[in-house]
Amino acid sequence: MAGFQQRGEDLECNLLECKRQLDEAQGRLKKLEDGRREGEKDEDAEAELKKAQAEVKKLRKDEKSFEKMMEEHRREEKKLPWDVDSISKEGFSKSVLNIKPATKEETEEEKVERHKTFVEQYAKEIKHFGMMRRWDDSQKYLSDNPHLVCEETANCLVVICIDFEIEEKRALMEQVAHQAIVMQFILDLARALKVDARGCFRQFFSKIKTADKPYRDEFDRELQLLKERIRECAQARKESETKELEEDERQEGLGPGGLDPLEVYESLPKEVQKGFDEKNLQMLQEAINKLDLEEGKYHLRRCIESGLWVPDSGEEEGKEEDEEEEEEVDEEDDS
Repeated sequence: MAGFQQRGEDLECNLLECKRQLDEAQGRLKKLEDGRREGEKDEDAEAELKKAQAEVKKLRKDEKSFEKMMEEHRREEKKLPWDVDSISKEGFSKSVLNIKPATKEETEEEKVERHKTFVEQYAKEIKHFGMMRRWDDSQKYLSDNPHLVCEETANCLVVICIDFEIEEKRALMEQVAHQAIVMQFILDLARALKVDARGCFRQFFSKIKTADKPYRDEFDRELQLLKERIRECAQARKESETKELEEDERQEGLGPGGLDPLEVYESLPKEVQKGFDEKNLQMLQEAINKLDLEEGKYHLRRCIESGLWVPDSGEEEGKEEDEEEEEEVDEEDDS
């Protein structure tokens, strides 16, 4: 079973590499043909053109050959006996993993809930993968934990990166960012091949370990772009948290009635402000008494609600006595 699985993986790797070489060869051929149409005709150019045509022809033949072998391998796989030992092995389910099942469209709420549940369940494993440095270690870990090969892991790794950047742990951020791009490239490869990502991550590692310069340059470019986005997100989150902290402090500084003492002070008449500045209660009372009755009540109420003026017990008792006297007068009038 292990040998059969390995043979299937080798065939897929060979087919992918053949497709890559064919794309490059067709690109070179097109460039030579365009040059020929523009009038660049010489013996060297003609020889190069014929060589490119022959290479494309050979690679197309190789591609068909690998596709035929892959088809035969899949037919053989379907004939394998369904016993407990083979079903429990990851390799046996590979043909199923390589076919993307048709799924209904998820709502945003369902996506958020699925992501939350997945991260809560596998947070430790995701972070462990994010700390890996060697290609072989990463491939082995995903082979042992194929459920991690998904969008949720890629998104969680980016969140971890932002946390590290906010904590100014730059080296850790860059390491996890590298693994986030690894996961993203695996997912991109799966979309290109129209297969389940769990069935093609080995092809990515085979390709990246022997990749030509353009492919590695593309990987490095995407990594740098991700780091820039992480720094921007971390900065935005820092600013948001600072604003929230300032707002909390402002709320804590409000008076018992929910008014800002500074705002209330700035709205007071100058004479009343002077009483507060000199902490002179008599001056303050005189300034309030000079105001129109309704205006004085308005400013006094706002001073109390902002905490600028705290009525003492004597004032409260006096107020209660006045209210009682008013009630007694009302009762006498009624009688």
